[in-house]
Amino acid sequence: MRWLFTLVAASSFLCCAGAAVAQAVGQFPFALTREGQMLGAVEGEVASFKGLVYAAPPVGALRWRPPQALPESSEMSMAYDYGVPCLQPSMPAAREDCLTLNVFRPFGVDGPLPVMVFIHGGGFVTGTASNPLFDGSRLAQAGLIVVTVNYRLGALGWLTHSALSESGSGNFGLMDQITALRWVHDNIAAFGGDANNVTLFGNGAGATSIALLMLCAQSRDLFQKAILQSVPGRSRLPSSQEAEAVGRQFVAALGQETDLRAVEPARLLAAEKRLLDKSPRGFAPAVDGNLVTEDIASGFATGHESRIPLIIGSNDDETRFDSELEVKEMLSASGESIDELRKLYPDVAKPSDVAASFYTDKVFSEPVRMLARLHAATGAPTFRYRFGYVPEARRGIPDEGHGRELQFIFGVEGVPGAGIFSRRDREVANRMRAYWINFAKSGDPNGTELPQWDAASDRDHLLLIANDRITSRDDPWSERLNRLAGGSKK
Repeated sequence: MRWLFTLVAASSFLCCAGAAVAQAVGQFPFALTREGQMLGAVEGEVASFKGLVYAAPPVGALRWRPPQALPESSEMSMAYDYGVPCLQPSMPAAREDCLTLNVFRPFGVDGPLPVMVFIHGGGFVTGTASNPLFDGSRLAQAGLIVVTVNYRLGALGWLTHSALSESGSGNFGLMDQITALRWVHDNIAAFGGDANNVTLFGNGAGATSIALLMLCAQSRDLFQKAILQSVPGRSRLPSSQEAEAVGRQFVAALGQETDLRAVEPARLLAAEKRLLDKSPRGFAPAVDGNLVTEDIASGFATGHESRIPLIIGSNDDETRFDSELEVKEMLSASGESIDELRKLYPDVAKPSDVAASFYTDKVFSEPVRMLARLHAATGAPTFRYRFGYVPEARRGIPDEGHGRELQFIFGVEGVPGAGIFSRRDREVANRMRAYWINFAKSGDPNGTELPQWDAASDRDHLLLIANDRITSRDDPWSERLNRLAGGSKK
């Protein structure tokens, strides 16, 4: 009955609405946007609008082209179900027609409300905004608008080839993200959101995307705060020449005479898999001289990033190595003997754990510290953290910590990728989520009944979220991170 009442009320409103412009939601899960009239669903205290299309389907002639705007419309759409994931291996439901986003908002709360936009990770080849782990309801209950975004992945998102684009750029996934942010800027008021108070947050590839968006002139005015979770800040991006070389290999695998915009998706995925088996980072953002002009580290070193409030951090056990070959390769790549590495990690016994600790520090901990220092030096508010909390039920069970913080931030339990929390787990999750919410609202994560989180400084201050407590202090890992950085203070 409540659904029927909502539909009748929304329909009555439409009769008087006039032109399709952004308007406040009011008391019904309804939004009037440029692209049409959206009717959402209500569950508990949250209204959700799922599967909202933010760009024309990138299929056929629009495959491997910049995202195209949708035509204006006055039609009503029932936004009850998630859109399909973008095309990727091991996900049968995935499709090319996938440029959708989802909006969660507190039901019956007037705006304008702060907006949080989540960009998922997955190494730029997997992932989806419809993952139940990324349900934005718990965050929205605190008085926020939460948006989760799909963007093109793998070869469809990052292929560079001269025959496909007039500009030669292959950063189509980044173009999608910018287009989604423009959609948020133009339409979020219709959902009760404040287009001038937008915070981007994401982990892994999502964090890398956000760091690139901070350096990108085309997205500079579309968000006001950022949260980078587990960003590999020193990772070198492929040059345009390197990306083009990968593109030529991919096209050769399909056949030089193939009409690339007519190839069946299954063939694309098969060719992509063969290439990724040889080069796991074959499809990712590349320096194109347009959207991406430099690596993240060099961009922050020269102060080219947006000087906005920033939370940045990583987890203290980002990976683990299961095979002896992986351990040997990692130890060899370190350039250090096992004895020297043991001096860095005296509390770690097994070679696999030594290798995992070194990888975590080299790829995440030290680069995160470097980016935090550089950003703080611009005068922008900068808050650094390290997340080491393990759910009580998982302690003693080896697993990698990359992405573990996501369940604590979204507060989702009992879905794939998210176990059931203990009482202590929920206490930590509530505090972690409160920091993120406070930051999205004001640019400062601190609040009443929360341990004080001091801003980052030359003293290497950070917030440590550990099993026994949450505290702001000098980094106890500074000495070893200095060594990994070659003794550099920046």
